[in-house]
Amino acid sequence: MKDIAIFGVGGFGREVLALIQDINRVEPQWNIVGFFDDGYEKGLNINGYPTLGTAEDLNKWETEIAVAISIGSPVIKKNILDKIHNPNVTYPTLIHPSVWIGDKNYVELGKGGIFCAGVMITTNIVIKDFVILNLQCTVGHDTVINDYAAFMPSVNISGEVNIGEGVYVGTGAKIINQLEIGDYTIVGAGAVVSKTLPAHCTAVGVPAKPIKFHE
Repeated sequence: MKDIAIFGVGGFGREVLALIQDINRVEPQWNIVGFFDDGYEKGLNINGYPTLGTAEDLNKWETEIAVAISIGSPVIKKNILDKIHNPNVTYPTLIHPSVWIGDKNYVELGKGGIFCAGVMITTNIVIKDFVILNLQCTVGHDTVINDYAAFMPSVNISGEVNIGEGVYVGTGAKIINQLEIGDYTIVGAGAVVSKTLPAHCTAVGVPAKPIKFHE
């Protein structure tokens, strides 16, 4: 089994711990060594596993280790990854045993992805690096999801959607087919995206409309 650590001690990090444990129940793959987090001291006990230090400590790790970046915010996740430069670190894609992929020959998954229980992915889909699909998300045909994007529970993505880098979509939002969402845009919980959204905005409502722009 390969050593794995989780970066992020928060609620989602503990959910990822449970996801890895579910993978191991089906087929033992991972030796869980603990958590890293820039905001916690070493030696704490988190759901039975120790905190191992910060990104600086991870950079000093001397053996091969897989790391799951369990951070919901795309911006924070990217900032953490920019700090890690240890060649011993790899980023596996973690897929809960209950995830359904319609046609694996025509679904491309990048590194560092986290796909939680109940996710459904159909066909002719590209999901790039460090994407989170939380509980019960669905992704329709011919969709492209770019790096660092994060989707909270029960987001529905219809077919032929192009989702930019670092997009964050809140719980229960729905994205209608044949549109685009620009880089680092935030879609509020429960929103219905029925028209293309520009980059760097926050959009809410039914239908979703930009209410502010940000860096």
